[in-house]
Amino acid sequence: MFSAIFSSSKKPALADLHAFALIAELRSFRQAADRLGVTPSSLSHAMRGLEQALDIRLLHRTTRSVALTEAGQRLLADLLPVLQRLDTVLGDAAGLHGQAIGTLRINGSEGAIRLLLQRVVPAFSAQYPQVELDLVADGRFVDIVAGGFDAGIRFGEAIPQDMVAVRLSPDFRFLAVAAPAYLQARTAPDTPDQLTQHQCIRQRLPSGKRYRWEFSKHGQDMAIDVPGTLTLDNVQLMLEAALAGLGIAYLPELYAAAPLREGRLRAVLEDWCPAIAGLHLYFPQGRHQSATLRAFIEVMRRTVPADLAPHGQR
Repeated sequence: MFSAIFSSSKKPALADLHAFALIAELRSFRQAADRLGVTPSSLSHAMRGLEQALDIRLLHRTTRSVALTEAGQRLLADLLPVLQRLDTVLGDAAGLHGQAIGTLRINGSEGAIRLLLQRVVPAFSAQYPQVELDLVADGRFVDIVAGGFDAGIRFGEAIPQDMVAVRLSPDFRFLAVAAPAYLQARTAPDTPDQLTQHQCIRQRLPSGKRYRWEFSKHGQDMAIDVPGTLTLDNVQLMLEAALAGLGIAYLPELYAAAPLREGRLRAVLEDWCPAIAGLHLYFPQGRHQSATLRAFIEVMRRTVPADLAPHGQR
């Protein structure tokens, strides 16, 4: 379809195609205009010109929202890989001179993006100040190719086999934790089924379902739909609720480490919480890797703990 679109005599400007993809991502003329440094009215005028050049309606506009037409959805699906490939080509051209340029888009969970901000981004931005990092925190597991991302970050066990994975964190556990004040008035659980006698801080997944807490010991696996009067959809908020003494929370060890060291939280059921594969940055196998992504991976390898080096890539 993409090649058919450009059979017309008047070809649209590359900048307009980039702007269309950004509007489709943000679903907002105002936000896209702010990102591009132009006025919403000039951006709207450019999109009308793009639709006239292609002789198709791409966007449904209202005073409150923007949505893609069916033709707009088809164009976006074909356009994103082309724009991403163009960014790669330009990045490689700059890479011939030892430069990383352009925008690097990475999708990951909130915890993964938080880890990047703490560990990798400061060093990378200091070394490559001309590169724009577009980091998207998303609780859903997305198709990074279809979404136009250069890379994603997820737990190692969740990464498709056709991807190349580079380790970002050591293996770690999910831990059941509670504030000492909460546990003073109650008997701490010895087995996961005793959680039914407690107030638990439940988690709502992006799908809308509640997360069932998963435990394992000596080959015995248990998944508990824990009771509780408080449900949250954000791990940081769950941590804060646990610190406030509102119940037992089930959190990644990365979040709970500091409060546990400081004594503000206590872990329960530790022998039921085995380690799982740590966080990995991943990207498609066989796709030509841009100079900018290569630079980011090199900085990441320098800034992760030294004992991860033997496990860096699979």
